[in-house]
Amino acid sequence: MTDALRPSPEDRFSFGLWTMGYDGTDPFGGPTRSKLDVVEVVEQLAARGAYGLTFHDDDLFAFGSSDGERQGQIDRLRGALASTGVVVPMVTTNLFSAPVFKDGGFTSNDRAVRRFALRKVLRNIDLAAELGAETFVMWGGREGAEYDSAKDVRVAIARYREAVDLLTEHVRAQGYGLRFALEPKPNEPRGDILLPTVGHALAFIETLAHPELVGVNPEVGHEQMAGLNFTAGVAQALEAGKLFHIDLNGQRGIKYDQDLVFGHGDLHSAFALVDLLEFGGADGGAAYTGPRHFDYKPSRTEDSEGVWASVDANMRMYLLLKERAAAFRADPEVQEAMAAARQPELAQPTVGADESIDDLLADRSAFEDFDAAAYFDGRGFGFVRLQQLAAEHLLGAR
Repeated sequence: MTDALRPSPEDRFSFGLWTMGYDGTDPFGGPTRSKLDVVEVVEQLAARGAYGLTFHDDDLFAFGSSDGERQGQIDRLRGALASTGVVVPMVTTNLFSAPVFKDGGFTSNDRAVRRFALRKVLRNIDLAAELGAETFVMWGGREGAEYDSAKDVRVAIARYREAVDLLTEHVRAQGYGLRFALEPKPNEPRGDILLPTVGHALAFIETLAHPELVGVNPEVGHEQMAGLNFTAGVAQALEAGKLFHIDLNGQRGIKYDQDLVFGHGDLHSAFALVDLLEFGGADGGAAYTGPRHFDYKPSRTEDSEGVWASVDANMRMYLLLKERAAAFRADPEVQEAMAAARQPELAQPTVGADESIDDLLADRSAFEDFDAAAYFDGRGFGFVRLQQLAAEHLLGAR
């Protein structure tokens, strides 16, 4: 393995405890392998070059654990982190598994459940801060409904806003260095989930009391489940300054949430995403500097060896795509094709900084003398050629 394909902490690869810990259970069958212990997970991640572990509270200690049981697991995690150098960059809270959350946490019709959910999250925010996490992700998996008559969505959104505003105020009051990242998903486990896409989440954030503390955590499969272009959604989040965290996995079309290994779904999209994250910034620099977080599930067909092989596969796929994207960007023919496609021209303001609307109206070349007919049977953009070059680099043919 070349150094470029050998994962290291500098790559900022992180994994959810629930990913390797997935025991193969699905709606049609029980577990196919034993659950993993958190200490083993941390040690294995360190040995494989990952830098971070993330978790829901209920991944680390079972729902309903006593204070002693909870603290015992926290202490075991701290010990493993200290001995390996693995860090906790992100923490999240489970408001979807326990029966109490069957109608959601922040937006349950039951006020007592909403208050319980807030207390559960506040406790986990304090733990996240203690462990040095930088991001607190919130996936509203049960915040939704199956029936339009079940709840007033306008009121549910108001309750969602109330919850996020309270949590951001707690972070501000405590002086924590935490930011929040909303994770959109269109459906599953609810028939319809509130804030189903990146666009919905971005619009909601602008209504909050402290929007500067809240961004998004888009996931490959979640956007692709809605038939959307994930790379485009990530680009919009980047442009808005709201890409606080990202979940990488694989998805093959509009179906249930598959949580495949990253790159084991839409490979062209995965290539475009890595190119954007690594080289899509100004002058070809990195566009995203946060963790490359893998939120996937090892297939229920795998044994324990297969679990760790899937961890390696996620990181190797990312590094392979990064290598291919770098070659794509450096190829003189690609650079020429991008120029021919007039990509650099898109960066030029349509109306110049020294122009007014009156100047535009007076410019005959912009309308009266503009030759729109020249675009019929001419003035092509060469996008097919550019995409073919991307495909050839992706396949290692160039």
